[in-house]
Amino acid sequence: MKLRVRATPNARQSEITGWEEDPQAGKILRVRIAAAPVDGQANVALRDFLAKSLGVPKSKVVLEKGSSS
Repeated sequence: MKLRVRATPNARQSEITGWEEDPQAGKILRVRIAAAPVDGQANVALRDFLAKSLGVPKSKVVLEKGSSS
């Protein structure tokens, strides 16, 4: 399954904030991540958070794009 996610780093806590509709991309899941966007920390935190939220192993969550801003 592919899931479009828009993540915002440096949040107070990691949380899913809801869905947004993008005219070109369709539905996008909005997520706030507590980690800073330094040395890939936010990407690792996003992967771990999504895996826990979806109830799947971390190895099953792959970030295809967005490794850096």
